[in-house]
Amino acid sequence: MTKQEIALAFSNGEFEKTTEFIAENAVWEVVEENTFIGKEAIIENCNQVAAYFKSVTTDFKTLNIIAQDNKIVINGTAEFSRNGQRISFVSACDLYEFNENDLIQRITSYCIVTAQG
Repeated sequence: MTKQEIALAFSNGEFEKTTEFIAENAVWEVVEENTFIGKEAIIENCNQVAAYFKSVTTDFKTLNIIAQDNKIVINGTAEFSRNGQRISFVSACDLYEFNENDLIQRITSYCIVTAQG
């Protein structure tokens, strides 16, 4: 996978496709929420998020992808619903920084809930 494909898969919740591309000492900061340090902690959080995604209907829309050198920025929206009812709508932006081995070294995520059911 290319760096852009890895970043897009992660942003769209397709975590199982990305685990081999996360550096052992990577950091994932979800601004104003949490920071996960190390590949194991990141994967553990991904598993929890994936479990939530399986409990709802998700509609991810990618608005922009910006790539420069070892950085990829993706912004978009995610709508979560259950039984036809919107649970939440999130505007998000993820900044991925890759190391010299093309592994994710750092993710900075901004997630803003803009509306609820």
